[in-house]
Amino acid sequence: MALTLRERATRTRSLPPLGGDAPGLLLAAAGVAAAVGVHAVVPAVPKLTAAVVLGMAAAHLPGLRPVVRGVARPGLSMAGKRLMRLGIVLLGLKLSLDDVLGLGWATVAMVLTVVAATFAGTMWLGRKLGLPGDQPLLVATGYSICGASAIGAVSQAAGSEEEDVASSVALVTLCGTLAIAVLPLLQHPLGLGEVEFGRWVGASVHDVGQVVATAQTGGTAALREAVLVKLMRVVLLAPLVAGVAVVVRRNARGAAATGGEKSGSRPPIMPLFVAGFLAMIVLRTTGVLPERALDLAGDAQELLLAAALFGLGTAVHLPTMARTGGRIALLGLGSWVVVAGVSYAGVLLTT
Repeated sequence: MALTLRERATRTRSLPPLGGDAPGLLLAAAGVAAAVGVHAVVPAVPKLTAAVVLGMAAAHLPGLRPVVRGVARPGLSMAGKRLMRLGIVLLGLKLSLDDVLGLGWATVAMVLTVVAATFAGTMWLGRKLGLPGDQPLLVATGYSICGASAIGAVSQAAGSEEEDVASSVALVTLCGTLAIAVLPLLQHPLGLGEVEFGRWVGASVHDVGQVVATAQTGGTAALREAVLVKLMRVVLLAPLVAGVAVVVRRNARGAAATGGEKSGSRPPIMPLFVAGFLAMIVLRTTGVLPERALDLAGDAQELLLAAALFGLGTAVHLPTMARTGGRIALLGLGSWVVVAGVSYAGVLLTT
């Protein structure tokens, strides 16, 4: 029997209000859909880049700003943490140890050198510039490993503030997006063939999607080499997170000894999501998964990271960033020069 209007109104009032994480997750889902739409219209803009920018826009639009800061905040924060972890786990399925080792030991040594030089140089410059909190650590991680994904992983091992994570993601995303336009213009002036250009892009551009968008301008061989070199950098995410966790545990132990902090707050040396990331690499290396399953996992990974980056984008507060804008922009430029210069020299020496 059809319900009367009064019965419908009574039943509607009896439903529990939409609260908790749901509003933020729904907003993140809408942001992902919009990012997919932007990528469909402008293929040169990766979905993850669009997601960060749209999140920042949502945080500053007069109509959405109260929602982002209010009822949607718990779900958006959850997306930036838990969905990021799931996306990082699935990122492991993009890696095969056979492919990485097939690059040859000279290229592996080059990638290790680029990562170490970029990380150490960015950390040093960030401290010299007096950037607050974990920003130097997070920017160094993003530039040296794999952009926003690496920032998300290290920030959770270090217990970083959401504002530091958001500003670091915004900087790394901006610079990685600029690389899509700048690096192809330098290929011929620098005398790089397809293979050399691909390896340079893979060693110097931050996010996997940005690597693909940049390298495809150089041809099929460039794209293949770029992706392989980039995935070699991604492999280093696990030891970096473990190293950060060790330092945090040691600092927490020292604080506990002086009564400043309880030792129970120390993070595990190998966070569960990093163990999952390594397990997915092993699973991919076995070759038991069909291509269809890998494609579906890749799509799911990109959507999860897009939702996480939208959530992080909404935590960016431009007036706050403006107070350190000059210093963080200088850090981004300096780190970009280091990673591009060292990787260029490495490519010339190994090809």
